[in-house]
Amino acid sequence: MTQPIKYYNCPVGIEMANQHSNGEEVVIASIMSLTHRLDKFKPEEFDIIIIDEAHHAAATSYKKIIDYFKPRLLLGFTATPNRGDNVRLDDVFEKIIYQKDLKWAIQNKYLTDIECIRVNIGYDISKVARRMGDYATGELEKAMNTDILNGAIVESYKKYAKGQTLIFATSVEHAQNIAKLIEGAVAVTAETKNRGELIEKFTKREIPVLVNCMIFTEGTDIPLVETIIIARPTLNSALYTQMVGRGLRLYPGKEKLKLIDLVGTTGKANLCTSPTLLGIDMENIPKTKQDEIQGDLFDLPELIQKISDTPESWIRNIEYVNLWAKGQAYNTHNVNWFKMPNGDLILTLKNKRLKIPAQDELGETTLYGQKIKMQEALDLAFKYICENYADQKYIWDIKQVKKWGKAEASEKQKNAIKRIYKNLDVSELTKSEASQILNRLYYKGA
Repeated sequence: MTQPIKYYNCPVGIEMANQHSNGEEVVIASIMSLTHRLDKFKPEEFDIIIIDEAHHAAATSYKKIIDYFKPRLLLGFTATPNRGDNVRLDDVFEKIIYQKDLKWAIQNKYLTDIECIRVNIGYDISKVARRMGDYATGELEKAMNTDILNGAIVESYKKYAKGQTLIFATSVEHAQNIAKLIEGAVAVTAETKNRGELIEKFTKREIPVLVNCMIFTEGTDIPLVETIIIARPTLNSALYTQMVGRGLRLYPGKEKLKLIDLVGTTGKANLCTSPTLLGIDMENIPKTKQDEIQGDLFDLPELIQKISDTPESWIRNIEYVNLWAKGQAYNTHNVNWFKMPNGDLILTLKNKRLKIPAQDELGETTLYGQKIKMQEALDLAFKYICENYADQKYIWDIKQVKKWGKAEASEKQKNAIKRIYKNLDVSELTKSEASQILNRLYYKGA
C-alpha cells in the first residue's frame, strides 16, 4: 500500500494499522482502518477520492466510507469490473470514463495471449452450498481435497502445463497436499514468511510450481507465470479474472499463458472458466458440448456461438432470459427476448428484428449511439413494440406464447424445422418450442 508514495511530489499520510495521517495533502488508507477512523475526518475533507480495486465498492465496508465523504470527484480503478454476486456498480459510480478491455490489452501487447485448456477431472460439487455468490469455502475444500482428485490435478499438470506454473487451490491443506505430489513444488499460504524469496526463486526457475490458496489474487507481481491451473472452482467472475490475471504479465521469451481450467459436475451452477474473461455466458451451452470450449482465447466466441446456437438451447431461451432478468432485477415486460451468448437481446417479429446490445459493467447499453440504462432500453423497446406491433403480441408476449404454446407443434412448424434439421426429433415439440427454433432460424438467415 505504501508503494505509490514515491510517485507524489507532496506530503503523503498513511492510515493503516499503527500509522496515522496528519493533515497531508494526500492520504493513502486501507479500507479496514479507515472505516474505524471516519470521525477523524470531515465529510468534505477530500476533493478527490480514488478507489483502487473498485469492483469492491458495492461492499458494505466500502459503502460506509463512500456514503460518509462528499468529494467533488469519486474515481474508481479496476481491472475486474464484474462482481461475482452480479451486483452492478451503478449505485456507486455514474459512468465509465475510460475503458480498455482484455482483448485490447492483449492485441496491443500490454498483456500476453492466452491458450485455454479445459480438463474434466471428475469432481462433483453439485451439492456444495453457496455463500455470497460463490461456493462455501469449507464445503468446497471437503469436496475437492481428496487423494483421487489431487492425483488428477497433478496428472493434468504433468500432461498439459508448460514452464513456470501457478496453481490455485481451495484451502491451505489442499495447497499443501497438491504441492507434496509435485517434485520441487512449494505451497504458499498466509503463514508463509518468505514469500518474496520464493517468488524470486520461482522467477529464476529454481522452483517450478507455486501452489496457493487466495494469496496470489490482488496486487501480486509475478511476471514469469507460463501456466495457471484453476483447481479452485468459483462462481465469482472477479475472483476468476484475478486468478488468471497473475499470468498475463509480459516476460522475455514468454509466448503466451497456458490456462488450464479443471472442471467437473457443478449441477446448475455456472462455473467460471476461460469464456468468463470475455464476458460470455456458458449457461445456454449444452453440457455435453462444454468440454469442446478450448483453444486460443479470442477464438472462443466464434466457437461458443457455433456450439450454443442449437435447437437444444433455443427452446430453453425463455428460462435463460427470466433467470438473467431476475438476477439483475430487470423488468422485461414479458417480451420474448432471445438472449445471445454475448448478452445481446434479440426479438424476431414478422419482417422485423429488434436488438438491444449487451449491457456493460454499469448496466448500460448503447442505443442510437447513446449510452442508456438497460432497464430504460427495455422500457423504450416495450413502448415501441406496443405502439407498432400490437397485432403481433402472440409472438412477442411471453404470456400469450405460453397460452397457445403448450399444444403440440403443428405439422407446418415441424416440416419447416425438418427441412433444416433433418435429424432432429420434432415429434414431442410444443408450438412454443417450435416457435423459438423458427424465430432463431429466421434471425440466422436474415
